[in-house]
Amino acid sequence: MTPARRTLTGAAAAATVLALAACGGNVGGGSDAGSSAAYPSGPVTLTVGQDAGGSTDLIARAVADGMADDLGVAVPVVNRAGANGAVATQEVAAKPANGQDLVLLNASLITITPLAVSEDEAVSLDELDVIKGLSQDDYVLVASKESGFQTLDDLEAASGDLTYGTTGVGTGSQLAQALLFAQAEIEGQDIPFDSGSPALTAVVGDQVQVATIQLGEAKPQIDAGNVVPLLAFSQERNQFLPDVPTAAEEGYDVPVAQYRALAAPKGLPDDVKARLVESVDAAIATDTYQQFNENQLLTPHEISGDEVVTEWTELADRYEELTEEYGISLTE
Repeated sequence: MTPARRTLTGAAAAATVLALAACGGNVGGGSDAGSSAAYPSGPVTLTVGQDAGGSTDLIARAVADGMADDLGVAVPVVNRAGANGAVATQEVAAKPANGQDLVLLNASLITITPLAVSEDEAVSLDELDVIKGLSQDDYVLVASKESGFQTLDDLEAASGDLTYGTTGVGTGSQLAQALLFAQAEIEGQDIPFDSGSPALTAVVGDQVQVATIQLGEAKPQIDAGNVVPLLAFSQERNQFLPDVPTAAEEGYDVPVAQYRALAAPKGLPDDVKARLVESVDAAIATDTYQQFNENQLLTPHEISGDEVVTEWTELADRYEELTEEYGISLTE
């Protein structure tokens, strides 16, 4: 069993059983008579495992606004930050499977974080019904102006005298950068930061020469000329950075991006799940949401829940293989 497939913590699993027992033991995916007619019975809460104002939170609020219009009830967004989203995900997974509680997932929590934490802390999709995939957020390797770096060749030439920022254990930016440096045999001094924002600030101030940042965070500084984009980690050139080569173009296998999806506790009745899918589809089809994606530099990745499970499981396996192949530890 790969780390990405490990179950939720025992406490969360036990809470799931108790919660389901309290609401009549709804653990099956079969349709309950009349459930769709009564659904939703009140506000549908969407929990986010990150602080307000970040990209995951903004995506949740954009989706929630459209869903509220379609469902005809309030869809409040609640921030429950902690452990890269694990706290929020475990709490939602333990709630009744009636469609009244949802969670906005980051793929890194499922595909990367289990490589950096203990088995008890790892989160999988086993306790969730995935409703819909939403979007893709790419990572970009940026350099300070003072470094003089313009290309990956410049970075490789500086190997050994390099300072670089890292952005948190178990994150996509950490994995993407570690894989690139391992494959390109780039060495340097790593400087840890808690997230992308302080790492980017350090690059702007030349406190570190390079760091890998989510595009939505980095693009304003790129446009202002304060940092230089060296490489994107998307499979194809990002539409918002058409002149920046990808790691794949440079000959490196770094298939790392951030994906988001909407999920609910495991065991949703089929008709409730179908109504939620319908609601999300209505939300993401609006001009307002599509403009939001463009403003946030997000690539639509609107795939079914089953496709999300398949994709994220394959990514988790691939990331595990690559870290083992190159001897990469994400716990440091």
